[in-house]
Amino acid sequence: MEYLADLLKIVLPAGLVIYGMYLTIMSFLKKERDKMLVEIKTQNTQTILPIRLQAGERICLLLERVTPNNLIRRVNSPEFTAQDLYHKLIYEIREEFNHNLSQQVYFTDETWESVRRAVESVITMVNTAMQDMPDEARGLDLAKRIFQISLDQKSDTIQKALRNVKDEIRIFF
Repeated sequence: MEYLADLLKIVLPAGLVIYGMYLTIMSFLKKERDKMLVEIKTQNTQTILPIRLQAGERICLLLERVTPNNLIRRVNSPEFTAQDLYHKLIYEIREEFNHNLSQQVYFTDETWESVRRAVESVITMVNTAMQDMPDEARGLDLAKRIFQISLDQKSDTIQKALRNVKDEIRIFF
């Protein structure tokens, strides 16, 4: 029995010391891990923030370029028929959108969805205007009809999408 008491006198303090060392080491390792995570996040922010800003700029540019007023001024030519202008407008809108499709990874689903809806609304506007055009219509007639539809719309999806993109970018500042 005395042997057991002597063993406990040695093992119990040794076990407590080992447990204390374990807690100290675990605490140290946790602090080091947290420190490394903060450092990694800081490095990621320094790398990703400029890319996200650039993505925001590109999406704002996309939305401005597909605004009916800017789009028609950029692609219209006096010799275009309504059909020519229609095809050129649809092509330009789709190319702009496809060119910036990869930017969606930098935005929330809601913001990207508002951008997609804005682009689709412009395509719908152009399609609607073209449906009203007679076969012999000139590009200028189609442009006027698109402007009229644009003015008649109650909600401006492009402005909403721009606001969403800007609000999301402002989160970082």
